[in-house]
Amino acid sequence: MGKRIVVALGGNAILTDDPSASAQAKALQQTAEQLMPLIKDNDVEMVVTHGNGPQVGNLLLQQLESDSDKNPAMPLDTAVAMTQGEIGYWMLQAFTAALNHNDMSDVPLVSVITRTVVDPADEAFDNPTKPIGPFYTESEATLIKAQYPEWKMIEDSGRGYRRVVASPLPLKIVEAKAIKPLLDASALVTVCGGGGIPVIESDTGYEGVEAVIDKDFSASKLAELVEADELVILTSVGDVFLNFGKPNQQALGTVSVSDMRSYLNQGLFAAGSMKPKVAAAVSFVENTGKKATITSLDNVENFVKHGSGTCIIPD
Repeated sequence: MGKRIVVALGGNAILTDDPSASAQAKALQQTAEQLMPLIKDNDVEMVVTHGNGPQVGNLLLQQLESDSDKNPAMPLDTAVAMTQGEIGYWMLQAFTAALNHNDMSDVPLVSVITRTVVDPADEAFDNPTKPIGPFYTESEATLIKAQYPEWKMIEDSGRGYRRVVASPLPLKIVEAKAIKPLLDASALVTVCGGGGIPVIESDTGYEGVEAVIDKDFSASKLAELVEADELVILTSVGDVFLNFGKPNQQALGTVSVSDMRSYLNQGLFAAGSMKPKVAAAVSFVENTGKKATITSLDNVENFVKHGSGTCIIPD
């Protein structure tokens, strides 16, 4: 068995300024090609997870626009499942092309619809924080709020206003046991789209709930469950920074997990961007004693060749 890694893709790997299906599929073609250095030597088993915040938000808007007694809008958990299916399809198409281009057409591919168990008593249900869907101006957000008063809208990182929904922590990936044999067969697997379909345990199995789970936390939990050797979180920047965007910003290279936990506890990372990624990576290292890396998609080749990026290691 080769090295096993779980790769978490950021939203920039899928959605460009054009939200059309063709544009998103094209973006993923480039993403798949950029990931090939991770597996080109045929000694790495790779699981790929991805976000779906923009896609599920846009789909919900489409659902609401056509909502009627004869054609009722689907709930949020079903919308997450629908976007898992569409993005999974685009990813299969993109990885097929990339594998063929790199003379690895014998690598089997599969996309797995994935359910993620959450706690119904999670405080996140009382305090929605996860942005989904498009950005709105302040005036547009006011109109949206008047139309859907139950929605919570927040200003997001200076880029506009977005709807936010509950984002409970993942407790278990239901399909994890089924994913491990696929990896043992050297398949390239895409799973946990948008963090997975949020479900709670019930007397008959599982019941869907209205939430969107953070994809980095789900990737961390999945990496634990499939016994990955490393978690790799790909974002828009090559390193994690202290004092990001300030004159004294400092890029972090190799950092002990205790030091990174201390930085987290001091509130040194932005809540809407780097904080959840760092928290997910720290959780994986603390729970497994293995390393996690945060870097950019554009930096993958340098990461493979030189180990660049921010690497969190056990104490």
